[in-house]
Parts: sequence; C-alpha cells; structure tokens
Amino acid sequence: MAANGGTKAILAALFANAGIAAAKFVGFLITGSSSMLAESVHSVADTSNQGLLLLGQRTSRRKATREHPFGYGRDRYFYSFIVALMLFTLGSAFALYEGVHKVQHPEELTSPLVAVVILVVAIALETYSFATAIRESAKVKGDKTWWGFIRQSKTPELPVVLLEDAGALFGLVFALIGVGLSVVTGDPVWDGIGTIMIGVLLGVIAIILIIEMKSLLIGEGSGERELETIVGELTASEAVERVIHIRTQYIGPDELLVAAKLAMRRGLPLTEVAQAIDEAESKVRAKVPAARLIYLEPDLDRATA
Repeated sequence: MAANGGTKAILAALFANAGIAAAKFVGFLITGSSSMLAESVHSVADTSNQGLLLLGQRTSRRKATREHPFGYGRDRYFYSFIVALMLFTLGSAFALYEGVHKVQHPEELTSPLVAVVILVVAIALETYSFATAIRESAKVKGDKTWWGFIRQSKTPELPVVLLEDAGALFGLVFALIGVGLSVVTGDPVWDGIGTIMIGVLLGVIAIILIIEMKSLLIGEGSGERELETIVGELTASEAVERVIHIRTQYIGPDELLVAAKLAMRRGLPLTEVAQAIDEAESKVRAKVPAARLIYLEPDLDRATA
C-alpha cells in the first residue's frame, strides 16, 4: 500500500507541477515578476524531483547481486536525498538570489493581472496534488502526528512529496501576496520580498528533508514500538529465556534486517533449539512483515550461569 500510495502521490505531483511550471514561465515572460520566475524554477525542480523519485522506486526493485547481497532498496533513500539537495539549490538558493536582486533593483510589473490569474489556477492544481499526498499518507500514517510521520516514516517518497507540495502551495500564496502588494502599493519591491519569502520557505523544507533522508540513507533501526513487538515475539517460546542483544536496520523501505542473540533454555536438544529458532522467525515475520532478513544466534544466558 505504501509503495502504491507513494507512486500515486508522485504522479499527481508530477503532472500538476509540469503544467504549473509551463504556465508560470509564460506568466513571467509577460509580467517580468521575480516571484513568478522563482516559482517557475521551483516547479521545474519539483517536476524533476518527482522523476527522480520514480527512478528510485524502479532501480530499488533490482535483484540482489553478489556485490550487493542485500539488494538495492536504499536507492529510494538515495534519490530522495538528491531531491532534497535539488530543492535547496534550484529552489531555495535561486529564489533568495532573485529576491535580493529584485529588492535592490525593483522593476515595474507588466500585466500583473496575468500573474494573478496564473497563480490562482496554480494554487488550485497544487491543492489537488497536496490533497492527494495527504490522502495517501493518511493510509500509512497510523496514529502518529504529521510531524511524527515525516520524522519516523521509512518510506521516503510520501514525506518528500508531502513537504514539497506544502512548500509549493505556500510558495504560491507568497508569490500572490508579493504580486498583489506590488499592484496595490505601486511599489515593485514587494515582489522581491515575496520571492525572498519563497526562498526561505523552500530552504527550511529542504533542510528538514536533507536531515531525514540522510538518517535513512546511513541506516535507521526499528522504532520503539516495533522493536518491542519483535522482542516480544522472539521470547514468546518457552525455549527462549530472553534476548541477550538485538540489532535492527532498514535496508529499504519495506525490508528490515533483524539480528539477535537469544538465551536458550539449558539442556535443550539441538533439534529443539533449531525448531525454536524457526518458530521465532515465523512469529516475527507474522507481526512485522518488513522483517524479511532475520539472523538469530542461540546462546546460553551466562549472566545467570
């Protein structure tokens, strides 16, 4: 569900941003608005970003090889990290540069009504894309808050699209405010201020995504609740006294590696130890389907020896 929902949200954002980018460029050429130019570059970057997310989903499905025995699941984290960098460089940095330039050297807008119409249409399209991202994210969010979902999700595409769409929507509002105030006051400096606001907004979102995607890329383990579930299933058998130590790591959004050393009850025959290990693996997989790779080492509880 997560993968399908992520793809649906990506495609909705891709088509919306491609159309919005074309309209914004036309609006910039007609009006000369720096806010429109910043938003045009932002939409082009977003369109490219959605393409990268789709590419990451495709390459992550490659089969494991001898060189990459755990597969290519982290490709999705890698491309999501690249998306965050592009949002920072192409989106935020360009908008800040253009905004400062227009504040220092303001230029009168021509046909501002065209910019307003385009921005209103773009807001409607972006609202549709954002609503799709919220709807698909809600299916896998569970009882987490939205901030908790962004921080804890192991599926990178939905948080990326969610924050991108939120940034795009608020960016359009800032651009509309900048153009509107320029028209009302007759002072084009507001257009530059609106562009700076867009740059700051995109910068904050990009930094959040960079931090979260870097964390996933270098390897995150199970959350507290999931880890408790795994330990509970491992110790459900009478043959297992306790978990001596355990390590988990997501090697892809839908693939969890579990490695643990189990203290087995003393005096068990080898066949019963093997059976208990097999049962523990099955129980964990039943409760945590993402735990596809499980390595369990039986041992004695030397602390009580």
